[in-house]
Amino acid sequence: MDKSRRNFVRMAGITGGAFSVAAVSKYTLANLPEPVERTDTNTQPPYQPEDANYNPVVTLNGWTLPWRYKDGVKEFHLVAEPVVREMAPGFKAHLWGYNGQSPGPTIEVVEGDRVRIFVTNKLPERTSIHWHGQRLPNGMDGVSGLTQPAIEAGKTFVYEFVARRPGTFMYHPHADEMTQMAMGMMGFWVTHPKVPHPAIHKVDRDFCFLLSSYDIEPGSYTPKIMTMTDFNIWSWNSRVFPGIDSLNVRLNDRVRIRIGNLTMTNHPIHLHGHEFEVTGTDGGPTPPGSRWPEVTTDIAVGQMRQIEFIANEEGDWAFHCHKSHHAMNAMGHNVPTLIGVDHRGVAEKISDLIPDYMVMGERGMGDMTEMEMPLPENTAPMMTGDGPFGSVEMGGMFSVVKVRKDQAPGDYSNPEWFNHPEGTISHEIEMDENPRRESDAGSGSMRLARVSEETIEVKVRKPKSHNGH
Repeated sequence: MDKSRRNFVRMAGITGGAFSVAAVSKYTLANLPEPVERTDTNTQPPYQPEDANYNPVVTLNGWTLPWRYKDGVKEFHLVAEPVVREMAPGFKAHLWGYNGQSPGPTIEVVEGDRVRIFVTNKLPERTSIHWHGQRLPNGMDGVSGLTQPAIEAGKTFVYEFVARRPGTFMYHPHADEMTQMAMGMMGFWVTHPKVPHPAIHKVDRDFCFLLSSYDIEPGSYTPKIMTMTDFNIWSWNSRVFPGIDSLNVRLNDRVRIRIGNLTMTNHPIHLHGHEFEVTGTDGGPTPPGSRWPEVTTDIAVGQMRQIEFIANEEGDWAFHCHKSHHAMNAMGHNVPTLIGVDHRGVAEKISDLIPDYMVMGERGMGDMTEMEMPLPENTAPMMTGDGPFGSVEMGGMFSVVKVRKDQAPGDYSNPEWFNHPEGTISHEIEMDENPRRESDAGSGSMRLARVSEETIEVKVRKPKSHNGH
């Protein structure tokens, strides 16, 4: 064995991996695990290594990175590089990520595993990787300039440490963060328990995804990296509804969903039809005695949350961020409120000059789903997505948890829309023909009045200025 190779293996055997992250020699580069890449946007089935004694996670619209087992170490190879991510059908973004995608692939290991991660930098600037939430030697923490030299463009570094505790984590750069994280550089990390843990349940389905936000003007492809608050694209794993896959589970499955927030604001994540408990954070599993039922949990910037529930109600259940603007696409911030404003005369005159002119928001923004207004070359409609009863009128951070009694164990395929039992769908009823509400003096009962079919006009009046105009 070559001396440089012997030294590398010897140092890799030091307890705790306590050596500083370093550049990899040319000889060692030739022996790296092949970088695996994916560019599709489908949710991949769980990665099933031969020696796995745990239930692997499913990354929403993503995948798990395979490893090579060598010298008693699980070896991974991450490549930081520019990528093209389709955020929804017809809408692509030029981002930075890992191994062909943004976010990068999920890394899954088991408590006690020694892991070795080679990181090759194909970005136009230097980078590093911080292993968010991990207990590890200081020199492996990934803060360029503080705990390691930055990984210059074209270079490969190696990180090595022991996955000391089970939990839900992530990885992201700690070099030029404003640019690199705004461009989509992030990925998920899951450490499974080696032996049964009193605070970690065995689950039937285990999903994970990262929250990310971008400012991409309609018609453009690259995010604005200087944006601080006015983001217009809110995504799960860099996908927006209807491009976000559904979470498909079997009736009575115990379901775990792991969520990490790398946006610039908090997100109240809400599940319909079920109650859940927060069973873990990036600090580890929450003590069972500290848990309580919730239907919404707020996830702050830089936090991980792990929620669990029993999927004991069949149906197609909405799952989304409860900030209304975060469930829309390509939101503008300077659109006036025009509800109740009669555009008819003005619209006809403007249409003579601008053939493509279209009224927006006269009756509310739901009209946008019915309009055939031409969109810029590369963008997503503000509200879109069709359900079995029409337009869902959503976008952004929105998906559906599909619970089915006939979904086979381990089957993550998307079932058809839910077949509601007879009599369980809200529906229109016939109203009393009397246009007024009248009380029956004899019985004290109240008859419902039929709503008038005449158009209800909203009276608006612009207040006068101080000078009377």
